[in-house]
Amino acid sequence: MTEGNCEVKVLGAWPSPFVMRPRIALNLKNVEYDFIVDFMKPKSELLLKSNPVHKKIPVLLHNDKPVCESNLIVQYIDEAFSSGLSILPSDPYDRAVHRFWAAYIDDKWCPVLMTIVRAETAEAKATALKQLKEGTILLEDAFVKLSNGKPFFGGDKIGYVDIAFGSLLSWVRMLERNNNVKLLDEAISPSLVAWADKFCADESVKDVMPDTDELVELVKIMLAKINPTSST
Repeated sequence: MTEGNCEVKVLGAWPSPFVMRPRIALNLKNVEYDFIVDFMKPKSELLLKSNPVHKKIPVLLHNDKPVCESNLIVQYIDEAFSSGLSILPSDPYDRAVHRFWAAYIDDKWCPVLMTIVRAETAEAKATALKQLKEGTILLEDAFVKLSNGKPFFGGDKIGYVDIAFGSLLSWVRMLERNNNVKLLDEAISPSLVAWADKFCADESVKDVMPDTDELVELVKIMLAKINPTSST
């Protein structure tokens, strides 16, 4: 039970970066919640009832009312719970800028990251790595501008863009290990490298961040099912 004796549940799977987002937001707001594990194999009755349109995780249940889509859930948590600090900036323009970069991460950067995971040829992987590097340079510049010399995109504290980008770091580290590359490289993104260490060590994050070793093994199993001849 949480503030106002309301009940909060998060429906999802631990490896999902998108499921991490509402969990981090709730931790930042000091809101207690139940984590209901759902790997969607098969999709549970609760998931299908709560998200009948997309039929996917995560889903936030607040007093049995569902909220879907990870970034929208984070925005909802920020508005619905007065405890803790604000996740989005108070200034309307600043809020728009932070939403823009969170959308860029989901629409552009993350799909390239997943392309690296699924790439079946060295050429496809090399192309995706080049695209990811270009996007990372943009995010390095965005961090410098948004943080104003402070530790996080949100300034002194984890904010909206931090959650959107930081939720992907366990997958970044898994891919770095599997492909013997640096996706966050001090040579091109020194600020992001320092930010990533601070983000992962934060109390609101470290207990929900997937273990890299476990993620490596999970991805091996996933790829083996998709293509029995593939390897990571």
